Parts: sequence; C-alpha cells; structure tokens
Amino acid sequence: MLEELDIKNFALIDSAHIEFSKGFTVLSGETGAGKSILIGSIAFLLGGKAGIEQIRTGCQEAQVSGTFLLEKKSAFEWLEEHGIEPEDNRILLRRAVKSTGKSSAWIGGISVTRADLASFAQFLVDIHGQHEQQSLMKVSEHRRYLDIYADIVDEVKEFTLLYNQLVEKRAFLEKLNTNESEIKNRIEMLEFAVSEIESAKLKDGEESDLESEENRLSSFEKLYTDIEEINGILEGNEGEGIISLLRKVKGISSRGLNYDRQLSSLDARLENAFYEIDDITKEFRRYSQSLVFDPERLAAVQERLELIYRLKKKYVSFNGATEKDLISYAEKAKAELEELGSGSKDKTALENEIARLEKLVYTKAKAISTKRRASSEKMSAAVENILSRLGMASARFSVSLAEKEGTEVEQKCGPYGMDNIEFLISANPGSPLLPLARIASGGELSRVMLALKTILSAADNAGTLIFDEIDTGIGGEVAVAVGEHMKKLAQNLQVLCITHLASIAVYAHNQIKIEKGSENNSTSTNVFPVDGINRVKEIARMLSGDSSTQESLEHARSMLEKFGGEVCL
Repeated sequence: MLEELDIKNFALIDSAHIEFSKGFTVLSGETGAGKSILIGSIAFLLGGKAGIEQIRTGCQEAQVSGTFLLEKKSAFEWLEEHGIEPEDNRILLRRAVKSTGKSSAWIGGISVTRADLASFAQFLVDIHGQHEQQSLMKVSEHRRYLDIYADIVDEVKEFTLLYNQLVEKRAFLEKLNTNESEIKNRIEMLEFAVSEIESAKLKDGEESDLESEENRLSSFEKLYTDIEEINGILEGNEGEGIISLLRKVKGISSRGLNYDRQLSSLDARLENAFYEIDDITKEFRRYSQSLVFDPERLAAVQERLELIYRLKKKYVSFNGATEKDLISYAEKAKAELEELGSGSKDKTALENEIARLEKLVYTKAKAISTKRRASSEKMSAAVENILSRLGMASARFSVSLAEKEGTEVEQKCGPYGMDNIEFLISANPGSPLLPLARIASGGELSRVMLALKTILSAADNAGTLIFDEIDTGIGGEVAVAVGEHMKKLAQNLQVLCITHLASIAVYAHNQIKIEKGSENNSTSTNVFPVDGINRVKEIARMLSGDSSTQESLEHARSMLEKFGGEVCL
C-alpha cells in the first residue's frame, strides 16, 4: 500500500507531499489541472519512462519518492533475493532524472537499475490508464488475461521455453537438410572468417590505443614544439624560467622568516610549490627526450588500423562495432562450424529428439488448453456478474477458445499453446456474441476492464490499484454503480482513482484535489486532501461547476450522506 508520496520539480508540480490511506481514494480537479501528472509521477517512481521533459521548467532535476507498506509475500521474497531489508514492513522507493537525461533509482537506500525497479514495482502497484484499456482492443492480450485468471502464467512461460527449443532444433535440422553444396560453401566461408580474424590476433581495446598512438606520431612536430615551449617557460633561458624565479622567491621568503615567523606557513607552501613545479619540469624534460619521430612505426600503426577497419566492415558492419564484436563473431562461427561438422553424424539423434519434443509440446499444450477451457467458463460468468452490477444487466460475456488450424503438431501449436483466445460480448438483449474489439463502446470497455481488474485482483501481486479516468463514456446510474463497485473493491485493496464524476467520488473514503495555479508568471500544480466542508465544495463543483450556491452545496452534502463517502455538517 502506498502511504506517502513526495514530488519535487516534476512537470508542473513544484513540491508536494501527499499521505494516502487505506480504502478508496479519489483524485479530482478541473480539466487540465494536472491529475494525470500525479499518476505520471507514480509511474515514473515505479520504473516508467524517464525524460528531461518531466523536469519542471528552470530546474535541473526532478525527484519522486514513495513509502510503501508491504503486504504481499512476493514483495518480501523479491527484497530478500536482492539483499534489501525493509524497515518495519515498509520500503522507500526513490527516483530522479537530471537535465542531462541521466536517471537514478533506489530501493530502500540501495541503488538499483530501472529494470530492477520495475521488476519490484509489479508487487506494489498496478496502474490502469487509457493505454491499458486499449489493450482490450488487442486480441493478443486476451490470452494474457485468461492465463492470469487461470493461474497458469508460469506454466505457460515454461511451455514457451520448451516450444522455442523445438523451433530451434527444427531450424537446425532444416539447415542440415539443405543442399550439401550450400553447406560446403557455408563451412568454407566460416573457416575463412575464423582464420582471418584469429590470424589478426586482435585484442580488446587495441583500436583505441592505436588511434591514440597514430595521433601522437602524425602530430609529432606540433607536439614537440609545444613541449619545448613549455620547457623553455619552466627552465628559462639564462635563469629567467619559472623554476629560477621560484628559487629566488624561496630564498627571499626564507630570509623573511628571520624577521617574522608568521610567514612560516606561506614559506612552507612556497617550498611545496617549488618542489612540485620542479618535479613537473623534470617530467616534461624526460617526456621531451623520449619523443622520437618514427615514420616506420606510424606506417605500421596505420596499416594495423586499416586491417581492423576492414575486418569490422566485412564481418560486423554496424555503428560502434569493436574488436570484441569481431572476436565474438569468430567464436560464434566456430560454434556453427562444430555444429555443421557433427550435424550430419547426429541427424538421426536430432530427428528422434524433435519427435520427443513434439509429443511433449503437444501434451503440455493440451493440458494448458484444458485448464484454459475450465477457467474460461468461470471467467465469463464472473465478468458477467460484475457487469450486471455496473449497469450492463443484459450483457453476455464469453471467453472464446478455438484450436489453432492445422493437422501437424507444429501447426496446431504456437509459443503460448494451441488456443486462439478472444473476448466476445453481447451488450444488448437478442444481440449475438461478437468480438469485443469490434463492437464495444468506450464506456463498455471501461466497465469490462474494471470487471477484469476486479476478478484478477485476487491473483495480482499488487496491493494498490490505480485507475486513470475509468469513467470514460459513462454517467448517471452507471457511474453510481461504478463508484459503489470500486468502494467494495477497496475492502481488500488500496484503490486510487482519477474521476470527473461526483457520483463516483462520493463513494470514496478519501478525496485529494489537484489544482493548477500561477504566480510570478510561473504555472504550478498543487495537491492537497479535502475533507469536511472543503470536500462538500469540491463535490458541488464536480456536480454543477459551482461550489458557491447553497443549492449545489446541499446537493453535494446529501450525496455524501446517502452514499457513505463522508457526512459533513
């Protein structure tokens, strides 16, 4: 559960400290006030996109931190695996992005990568926004929702790994069955590449060293002139160099000590400076004496660089390629040569292994399909039950499963099994079940997603659900039903919701207002909780756009009393 959120210089938010409670919390405010910025700051904290555009104008860094009360076993297990200890069952997450574009992240004071942050965040918060609602329009996502409900996500992941093994082995067998002359040509090409790269005896980082040496040798005359000029300044001609002057100043300073001991610290510093400059002078002189123009070495260096460039262009032609990439290419080529060399001998064994894997893949795909079919019926009924409470009493919802076309095992199975899965819906009495992606309106999609989030929340690791404008396309009695449903959902989870509808907001246990203001030609977003008469005024504004008339205030107060959000006298 999210307990506290601190935001500094994020987008339009100058500084904000927000405390969150259990249950259902609504985030409200005028259109354009910055409600989505608040959700964006949480998404950023949880490992989302980081960019300089998120930094408040005129600032060098944006920071967001949040304290979470850990409630799920999986969150504790993740922290233990990564050597991070929570304090009093709580963990502090912190993330920052600088104007240079560099971002940093910490979990419990330990610096982590963005990938680690996002990995851990899945056990804390699940954000549902407009972009996720659109996932219902993608049939490929329907399979993922069903697998979560059926609690077979890990089983499907294991199946995918097994299926990929089968695909790789089939591809290799096909390679072995390719025309022998093509295999021979491939072997000759690989052998030549390995020989050419290995005979070059490349070393990682060699090109950079050679480029530095080439620059020094080709600029010998200018470099030598500059160093000699430095030596002349330091050593001087006829005793006029820096060293000579420092020696003279040191002598005068030493005499001054005879008259005032307060000069001792300055004299000591002068002595240290003299010895340091004297040592530098000697080093420059030694460097000057070591400089030798070697045209043969320059030619050798340039020839070596040309060889490396030619090999990179031939075998690893892409920006930023290094000697390491060439060495890696040679290693892969040798591995392929070994496969091609021994492949024909092991062809029979490979065919037997493929046959074994095909049977295993089909068996596991069948088992997954059986679990999906059993869960699809339960899922369909559960979604229909919730939709009926959300103003879609006549709606029928179905999770359709169809076996992939084909007669061969490899044609019937894909990386996720043998099922084509799609959500179907009939929103009106007498209408046939049709694909959800084709016929559902925005309001219907919102309610289907809310229903899915509800039934999946038991299997979800996250203890906090965030809905960004779940009210799209709904109003009236439907909005009342959505508000009531979200309050029930908040009995077991922390629920945060951005909404424009008072009929949803009155069900919330807590309400936070987001307000845009301007001062000194600077625009900012302010975030603060509202309760008592201030909440009545905010509900009145949401109802009619007017929070000043007695009629709108009375209407707001009566709604809060009726729906149990808050009673304000």
